Order: sequence, then structure tokens, then C-alpha cells
Amino acid sequence: MPASDQEKMRVYIPATVPMLRELVTNRELAPIGATAFAVTPALREAYASGDDEELAEVAMGEAARASLRLLAAEREDDDESGASGRPVYRRAVIAADVTGAKLRPDLDDAVVKLAAPISYDQIGAVHVDLAEAEPQVAKAVDVVDAADLGDTDAEFVLGDAEDHQLAWYAAQELPFLLDLL
Repeated sequence: MPASDQEKMRVYIPATVPMLRELVTNRELAPIGATAFAVTPALREAYASGDDEELAEVAMGEAARASLRLLAAEREDDDESGASGRPVYRRAVIAADVTGAKLRPDLDDAVVKLAAPISYDQIGAVHVDLAEAEPQVAKAVDVVDAADLGDTDAEFVLGDAEDHQLAWYAAQELPFLLDLL
């Protein structure tokens, strides 16, 4: 069943710390390529079992992996730095409720394309790595492309980062979290 323009959908948007700062400052964010991840009919079909909560974890995991790709791109631009002036290697995922998301099974089972930027009031939660994940995330940023291409050693390194659970923050906590980074 295709997502209609009126149907609300929980989406998981890959992000980075600079993107979160932009969201707080501008009160909205246009995700890269308008790409997000969600529990779609194709994702449900790909899993023989799993309730909505388990499938949401899969979609969020896909967004977290996409966050690694964004971190890699930002590092190439040498843009990513925290208050301390050092790079912030933390995956971030924004959970938001949107309307008008279009299914993109041609890209992957959980991929959707957003119709518009997300506003601050659409945020359900923000998920961000804790400080102890940074060393593994930094290593994963180096190998995410190789892992995508099937390199088993790179996939192992990526798994070390993905073993870290993202911490949950309410939207109103985001400015305080960013102050601490």
C-alpha cells in the first residue's frame, strides 16, 4: 500500500552533529537527498517475522549506517568539529512524523523520499551515539564504503560501531545535548 499525502509515517533521518545544530538553529532541516528510512511494506515483506517495534529498529539501523556515510562526507569536507575543535564521530538519527513520504523500494526496502524539510515540531526523538562509541564510529567511517562492497574485514569493523546503541533524546533536550558536545 503506497503512502498517501495524508498518511502520517514515522521516518528515521540520518544526520550528523552539524546537521542537528542546523535543525536547532533554523527549526527545520532538509535531509540530504530528502532521504529517510521507515517501516515500509517492502521492509515488512523482507522479514518473515518481527513486530512494528523490531522493524522500526531495522529502519533506524539503516539510518544509523547512512549517518556513517554522512560523517565520511563531512570529514572529507573537514567540516565536522565539536566545541573542542576535534571531529565529533557520533551517528545521529532523527525520528520524525511526516506526511507525503514516497516509498523508494528501488533504492532499498526501508528507503523513503521526504516531500519537504522536517520542522522541529515533527521530531519524535533524536538518537545519538554516546561518547564511548566514538573510537569505533571513527574507524567505521573509514571503512563504510568497503563494507557496503562486501569486504568482510570492513564489515567486522562496522559491526563494532553498530554494537553501540544510540541514546534517546527528546526534541527539547537537543539544544542541551549539543552544548555538551
